Amino acid sequence: MSDTPHTNSPETEAQAGAATPDAAGTEAQGTDLAAQLNEMRDKWLRAEAEMQNLRNRHKRELEDARNYAVTKFARDVADTAENLRRGLDALPATQEGDEGPIAKLRGGFEGVERAFIAMLERHGVKAEDPAGKPFNPELHQAMAEQPAPEGVEPGTVITAWTPAWTINGRLLKPAMVVVAGKAG
Repeated sequence: MSDTPHTNSPETEAQAGAATPDAAGTEAQGTDLAAQLNEMRDKWLRAEAEMQNLRNRHKRELEDARNYAVTKFARDVADTAENLRRGLDALPATQEGDEGPIAKLRGGFEGVERAFIAMLERHGVKAEDPAGKPFNPELHQAMAEQPAPEGVEPGTVITAWTPAWTINGRLLKPAMVVVAGKAG
């Protein structure tokens, strides 16, 4: 250390002048790095959101596949349930106290039908009888239209040939129905 007063030499001034542009360059680099960091953070967040959307879509598709994979089989089984009902309807009606073979046959088939329908319902397959309800084109297929009987609103299902079948809330097979038209 010297006792001489501190003076700025041209050398020291040059170094000081050189430090200023260097500091500005460092600030510019810092700004560029911050912009790059923000851009990369944005890309990362978008990629994370896209991955979450993919996971959710995959989960939904897997759930749908689980719930509706047996749709074709369930439709065929619903046809079988309808045929069983047609067979029961073809048998003569039984009278109270009738113990004959037809009554026993009918009772046996009715028990089979109840068990069969209960099994279908346990697996999410349900039948709905639309008779007396308003026509719904999403659940019913109009097979015929007849003049509305007295006391029945036009657009109401008069007769259902088959029930509407659903599997886990989704239409499996529409009901075949006769709809009330305008009163004749």
